[in-house]
Amino acid sequence: MHDLTSQPVSMIDSSPPLLHHYGEISRLPPQIPTPERSDLPDGIVLMEEYCQLPLIDLSCLRSTNEKVRLACADAICRASSEWGFFQVVNHGISPELVRNMRREQVKLFQTPFDKKVTCGVLNNSYRWGTPTATCPKQFSWSEAFHIPISKVFEQACYGEFSSLREVMVEFAAAMSKLARLLAGVLAENLGHPRGVFESTCQESNCFLRLNRYPACPISSEISGLVPHTDSDYLTILSQDEVGGLQLMKDSKWVAVKPNPDALIVNIGDLSQAWSNDIYKSVEHRVTANREKERYSIAFFLCPSYDSLIGSCRETSIYRKFTFGEYRNQVQEDVKRTGRKIGLPRFLL
Repeated sequence: MHDLTSQPVSMIDSSPPLLHHYGEISRLPPQIPTPERSDLPDGIVLMEEYCQLPLIDLSCLRSTNEKVRLACADAICRASSEWGFFQVVNHGISPELVRNMRREQVKLFQTPFDKKVTCGVLNNSYRWGTPTATCPKQFSWSEAFHIPISKVFEQACYGEFSSLREVMVEFAAAMSKLARLLAGVLAENLGHPRGVFESTCQESNCFLRLNRYPACPISSEISGLVPHTDSDYLTILSQDEVGGLQLMKDSKWVAVKPNPDALIVNIGDLSQAWSNDIYKSVEHRVTANREKERYSIAFFLCPSYDSLIGSCRETSIYRKFTFGEYRNQVQEDVKRTGRKIGLPRFLL
């Protein structure tokens, strides 16, 4: 049992007021019980060990040796099918750019909570906690800015955060370029042109998300980010050294060990539908940390809302749907049931 009233105020104070919101939805007295193992879904067990996530050197895609290039592309596609996740090094985004982006990200989140809520920075995209949560299991201990890439280039979106703009524009462009490279490899593997997604996944449709996971005094009871899959084609993640990302593998939660030189790539729902389940969109989550805050930045490769998502094969296991229809269904499910149902809704 964790008695939060016995802890110093400085230990349980949070900005944003996550602890207060958690208390409201938990409808519990100050003593909050730790979930039992029986609270886990059937067939799912916890696993604290780090997994050996596939690590791919993207410099091999630029090799003059065709066999080396093909082997690299094959490794990307195999990881996308077997894991739904992989790491990339020599990805073309400089360590200096990553450090500069992280520095500006930290400065942004250090802004007082009231100001983040009201100042309208980054297209008024600030969010915290889980507004739709109706019980503690649906609550995420985090705050974020979720910005359309089209707004990243607009000077008016930054206000007084002028030093953020230059770095963020460069970082967003680099992540976009990398995402398109990887999407092209995945498309070519299934017999389609590398540029098959170029017309639908324009920069104006994609998103950049800046995440902060504050230290959490009740870390054993709550997620930094609740289990989910991503509703896009693919996601590229830059994370700090704290760790906390876990993915579902063989019905177990396994942890991803931070690699300072690597970016993490995961397949989204749209790629799974488009590939007819050849590529896998895998459930993942972020655990909360009692001692340390965690920062990450995610790029989401998305199509326009009116883009029709269909299988790249003649016989499909999913019905065709637009991205807008898919997003609306996800939001409706979350609002009604508290969780994302996703692709099973669209099975034929």
